[in-house]
Amino acid sequence: MLTAHLVAGAASFADIDSSEFVLLGEFRGQAVFAVGLSGETPQIGGEPVEFFDLRMIAGALPPDEAGLLAYARAMIHWRDTHRFCGRCGSPTVAIDSGHVLRCSNEVCKLQQFPRTDPAIIVLITDGERALLGRQASWPAGRYSTIAGFVEPGESLEDAVVREVREETGVIVDAVDYHSSQPWPFPSSLMLGFTAHASTTEILRMDDELEDARWWTREEIAHGAVALPITHSISFRLVEDWYNSDARRPLREEPGVRMWQLPRR
Repeated sequence: MLTAHLVAGAASFADIDSSEFVLLGEFRGQAVFAVGLSGETPQIGGEPVEFFDLRMIAGALPPDEAGLLAYARAMIHWRDTHRFCGRCGSPTVAIDSGHVLRCSNEVCKLQQFPRTDPAIIVLITDGERALLGRQASWPAGRYSTIAGFVEPGESLEDAVVREVREETGVIVDAVDYHSSQPWPFPSSLMLGFTAHASTTEILRMDDELEDARWWTREEIAHGAVALPITHSISFRLVEDWYNSDARRPLREEPGVRMWQLPRR
């Protein structure tokens, strides 16, 4: 899903059904709405518009703008994937400024609300090394922290222990909360943790990761691994660990290598 943040008059969107708009609130003194546009390169008001993947540009935006676009993206995805009632299959209609989808069947009237899926993301260390993994679809050299969705009836801490064990075979203890980040790709809330490894042997238990390995600060500083983009919670987890026992901050290391996201 591509994203644009536009300041435009009502005439620019005159051809769009008003029920498709979602009120996001007030931003910098103006009412703000989100709306999904169809087509590979949509046109707005006859003027060409350049679109970007939000993951590419979020780090270059002011935090409030990035948050607004994340909010908009998540709401549009929710609307697109809940156009029919999950109980009776009838079309849904938007109410409450687009924040509720109600079944059009007068017998059913089931209401659906935006959802957020909790996911844990964790940096595991044995003190001197950090455990990072990579998926097979990623470019060579790209690694990140371990992550996965929280299962029903599971605490966040239990999810950390389970995901790390399932993906790497490593047993962790001393699980500590670090920070969080909304991740609307499509509708997650990333809950960041750090954890200490009580075992260090890597035994991949499933096919979720192509590879997982331990990395020292020296290897990271010299670009042996490509780290996640700086505005991601994954990078912050690695950065805080690195800076806790390094001669200079991670971002000042000249040899550090970062992910390069493709343009669309």
